[in-house]
Amino acid sequence: MPKLSDVITALEEVYPPQWAESWDAVGLVCGDPGAEVGRVLFAVDPVQAVVDEAVEWGADLVVTHHPLYLRGTTSVAATTFKGRVVHTLITNGIALHVAHTNADHADPGVSDALAEAVGLKIAGPLVPDPTDPLGRRGTGRIGLLEPPLTLSAFAAQVAAGLPATAAGVRVSGDPDRLIGRVAVCGGSGDSFFADVRAAGVDAYVTADLRHHPASEATEAAPVALVDAAHWATEWPWLGLAERALRAVSDQHGWAVETKVSQRVTDPWTAHAPMSFTA
Repeated sequence: MPKLSDVITALEEVYPPQWAESWDAVGLVCGDPGAEVGRVLFAVDPVQAVVDEAVEWGADLVVTHHPLYLRGTTSVAATTFKGRVVHTLITNGIALHVAHTNADHADPGVSDALAEAVGLKIAGPLVPDPTDPLGRRGTGRIGLLEPPLTLSAFAAQVAAGLPATAAGVRVSGDPDRLIGRVAVCGGSGDSFFADVRAAGVDAYVTADLRHHPASEATEAAPVALVDAAHWATEWPWLGLAERALRAVSDQHGWAVETKVSQRVTDPWTAHAPMSFTA
């Protein structure tokens, strides 16, 4: 079996830490670099339910998209929920590694997986990374819907392509409008509305759209909005990351077992329908 340090090196070749935003906290959170790794679990959130799953399955490493301590801490005492996560990991000899905005910017990355999940053919990044001479890395993606669909049909396709959550999928726009060119951004994407307008797309698929930015965006340009749960828009990346590690494992003959967590860790757990007429 490979050492943890070998697996981390492989992951960081695919998702280099230098691609992460300056405010981000990526890389190895806990774990002994010299420990052997036989099983790797991929998940979006480093929460207790995921760590408990890792313990039950006998994982040696958990790879998550979201950081555990994004803003740092002065204590990992088990008296806090994050501290309990750390204690559970260390007590059971499980390492934790994070690939966050470095995975967002990668080619392929989080938004590539989202675009594929909702049936788009990728044309390029929404916000290109100026350090990439090939112009393929960057934030978000532009995708083509072939053949075009009405907004209502496309929204249904998005809902079918993503894992189900209580929140479902919200839509803004004329349901009969034809959608052919689409911007996507896994996770929170309301800071990229100017880039979306500049891209000349018919629709934008993302998550966590707030009232005022969404309202202003719909007034500024006739771009349809398709708003899914944050967790759901990033979950497709787990399979992409798993395949990347499997490829390296096969190349080196590591025989590492991998698994994508199916546990829904979206914080919203129920939805109460209301009578509504547009």
